[in-house]
Amino acid sequence: MKRLNERRQGGVAMLVVLVFTLALTGIAIVSARLALLGESVARNQLDLQVARQAAEAALRDAEKDLMIADGAAAFPGAPCTRGIERPVMAQTVQFTKGCARGQCLFDQKTRQQVDFTKASPTQQDSAEAWWPEDRGGRWGNAGKDVSNCGAFDGGVPLGTFTGARPIQGVQFQPEYLIEAILRGEDTYFRVTARGFGYRAATEVVLQSYFQVPQL
Repeated sequence: MKRLNERRQGGVAMLVVLVFTLALTGIAIVSARLALLGESVARNQLDLQVARQAAEAALRDAEKDLMIADGAAAFPGAPCTRGIERPVMAQTVQFTKGCARGQCLFDQKTRQQVDFTKASPTQQDSAEAWWPEDRGGRWGNAGKDVSNCGAFDGGVPLGTFTGARPIQGVQFQPEYLIEAILRGEDTYFRVTARGFGYRAATEVVLQSYFQVPQL
């Protein structure tokens, strides 16, 4: 009788150990998944912040571009110069609908006709310059070659006209578009910048309005 009880007790102990083992295994798996999820969220957040800071740098670069006073002057390290396009307040005629060298001009009537709910590649005459290219925008491909300084259209990569140093580690250098907005006797410039993170899929678009001070 004593041996039978010992066998029964031994069987119950094994079952309890197995239950605890399964429970610990489940807890370990859940903990590992939560840790991986937290790491993924942190990585994505870091990537987003990098793209946002890159877009901020492009906004500041565009303002520096607009402030060029002498069209013949060149910043150290800048691969291109503005030439007759500056000073900008006297040369808004250089802004085009095709955003030549990053400078865009859409008339007021065109902007009023923009339908944000029906953007399509066929709406070239009723789109915003800063929309994606596949929706009628004027960005062009990210990371495009601008070595031919007089011929490129669309976004201006960071430092093209100012000599700003490239941002390390991002998939593409941030770029900007400058739109001239004429309102009576006043001229404003809407700057749209887009920055990229470590991955090309991480993209942040920022806008600011800038008025060149009368010097």
